[in-house]
Formats: sequence, C-alpha cells, structure tokens
Amino acid sequence: MMPGRSFWAGRRVLVTGHTGFKGTWLSMWLNRLGAVVMGYALDPPTEPSLFMLCHMQEIVADTRGDILNARELSSLVEEAHPEIIFHMAAQALVGKAYSDLRQTFETNVMGTVNLFEAVRRTESVRVVVNVTTDKVYENCSPGWGYRECDRLGGDSPYSASKVCSEFVSQSYRSYFLSQVGRRVAVSTARAGNVIGGGDWAPGRLVPDCIRALAAGSEPVIHSPSSVRPWQFVLDALQGYLILAEQMFSSPDRYSEAWNFGPVGGCLVPVAEIARFLCMSWPQAKMFRVDGRPGSLEVSVLSIDSTKARTKLYWAPKYSLERSLLETVEWSRYVLAGGQALARSLHCLEEYELSAVEQTDNGLTFAGA
Repeated sequence: MMPGRSFWAGRRVLVTGHTGFKGTWLSMWLNRLGAVVMGYALDPPTEPSLFMLCHMQEIVADTRGDILNARELSSLVEEAHPEIIFHMAAQALVGKAYSDLRQTFETNVMGTVNLFEAVRRTESVRVVVNVTTDKVYENCSPGWGYRECDRLGGDSPYSASKVCSEFVSQSYRSYFLSQVGRRVAVSTARAGNVIGGGDWAPGRLVPDCIRALAAGSEPVIHSPSSVRPWQFVLDALQGYLILAEQMFSSPDRYSEAWNFGPVGGCLVPVAEIARFLCMSWPQAKMFRVDGRPGSLEVSVLSIDSTKARTKLYWAPKYSLERSLLETVEWSRYVLAGGQALARSLHCLEEYELSAVEQTDNGLTFAGA
C-alpha cells in the first residue's frame, strides 16, 4: 500500500520540524502528492542541510519559530487551518540530551503540549500524528521486538522526554475523542533508526561515517556490537502517510501507537553497517573502533511492526543493503556538485515505483 494522491491532493498539511532531515523528506513527498504544505520550525539544525540544499523554502510555506512559543504557535496553526498535522519538531539527538536536559524536556514535552493546545483552538484539524521514537520502551530485554503494548520507560534524558510526549498524546487523544461534534484523531509513530541521503546530524552512525569517508579519513565508531532497527527514511515516512489517511477516515480505530521498523528487526550491528559503507565508497579507508565508552543506551534494540503490517497494510520496501546504497549514492552525487532536489525527487519516484524487496538480517558486498 502506498500513499494515495487522490487523498492528499489539495489537503492542507502542517509539518512541525519541517527543516529537519525527516521533516524535509516528508514535506517534499507531500508536495509531490499535491498537498498544500506548511511548515513551522527553527532554522535547519545542520550546515549543510537537506532543507536548504533542496530550496524547500520556495516549495512549502516556510515559517520559522519555536514550538515553546505557545502564542506564536497557536496563531500559526489557527491561520494555517490545516486538516492534518505531522508533529516532528523535537530535540532529536540522544547525545545532546545529556548535555542539555532542560531544553530536551521543554521541547519534547511542553512543545507537544503547546501544539495540542493550538489544535484545541483550531476547528479545521482532523488528524495529528506525533512522531516519537523506538526508544520509548522500558529496557527489559524481552526476547522479542518491542510491541506497542509493551511497557514504556526511559533511562536516558532523550528517551524519557519522548515517553512523556507519548503520555501527553495519550491524554489529549482521550480528550479529543470524547468530544461531541469535532473529533481529532491522535496517534504516535515510533520508527526505527532511519537512514537516507541528506542527514548531517552529528553523533549518528551513518552521517558520521559518510562525513569521514567524504573527507578521505577513517570513520570512527563506538559500540561496534550495538544493534538498532535500521530502515530507509522513505519506509518510515510511507508509514506516517498511510497512518494519517486511515486516521482521517476512522479516528476511533486508528488513534493509537504504531511501530514502523524493518522486517524481522533487521538485527545488524554497528560494525557491519560501518564496514558496508566503507566498502561501498571508492578508495575508502576502513573504520576503526574507539575503545572509549560510547552511548549509554541499551546495546540491542528491536521493534515489532506486525500491527502496522496487518492493520495498515504497510511494509518497508527497501532492504538494508538497498537503503545503505541509496544513501551512499545520494551523498556522492550531491557532494560532487549534483542538484540535491533533483536527486531527491528521483529517489522518491524510484521508491514509489519499486516493489517490496526481500529483506534479511545480513549484508552482502560487491566483489566479496
């Protein structure tokens, strides 16, 4: 199942955090589907940024602001009168959360409250998808991928702030669905670790490796045996779009939490991802492991997306190998002077036309 152009054409959509990596890709895809896209966010979080390279300020209604400014945010939402909101504005870096706990909690918790208060005052809104994270689950090593019914809990500042955002969403969901007349569907989307072209965030494995490879230096990794649910950015965004469509039609049935992750958890460790990237980059140096302590996060994280596959008919299209190769090819093209927007639109077109690939937990290497 893919997002329906007939549904999105002319639909008014607000994306908070539209200047970020996922926010830019989502805004681009919505524009391609014919939606009227409005964005509210701080300036792009990195330099360079996918948003600026693609000249997205010329494509979407671009408003810069802080979701902690409740009055300004409320005015923007009321004036934009969107039907659907994707809430992606957040402090999204795990490492930064340790150095700035207060800002992380304020942005991820009170920013979400401010958005829902703005929605309460705006009659046009029918759907809110709050994008949280796969890191909201209590670290109990259950022996399976975390499911939506598993207990939430956060040991790190980042994960704890996102758990709070989940509870805020749950409270407002109960409020909105209890109303007589206008009812607003509210869901949370918990995606795995997304990868794709245009991500320059520091402290993330794939961007850090590509930055080093492009500079001709050896990538440095921490926690080589750590495992994450890796997936292509468009696979996750496809899930968000399909979810919003269903929520619009059946708010009571689809207003809940949803996991979007790779088939079978795709249990591939950090070292194998780094090795594949090095072997995919011409004349690249092999990575080295920094033995100093890295992230304080759990070493193995996997999520179960059975509910999304069976109830939303969603499925990730790209294998991990294809996802990494797409990221490498996008990066090499743009770093060589190619047009980021043209390349990104080409990626979107290819993705829409692709069939679901067979996925597994291993990677292969050209010439191996």
